[in-house]
Amino acid sequence: MSNENVTFRLDPNKRAALDAIAAGMDRTLTYVLNEAINAYLEMHRWQLEEIQDGIAEADAGDFASEEEVEVVFARLTSAN
Repeated sequence: MSNENVTFRLDPNKRAALDAIAAGMDRTLTYVLNEAINAYLEMHRWQLEEIQDGIAEADAGDFASEEEVEVVFARLTSAN
């Protein structure tokens, strides 16, 4: 796989934090940045897929019943 160079501006505090992480892991800054980008992409891909699935369900008329909503709401708001 070929790699491409990307240049962007970064806050000095963020750069220092990334450098510290890289040093603590005994890795390069490039490695840490690639790992961070991979995590970002994975999270946003998942989120977009969930949104698209929800839209497809809504378009198909597949909605939660009032009872299902109440069960989930009760579970989320109960003190554990």
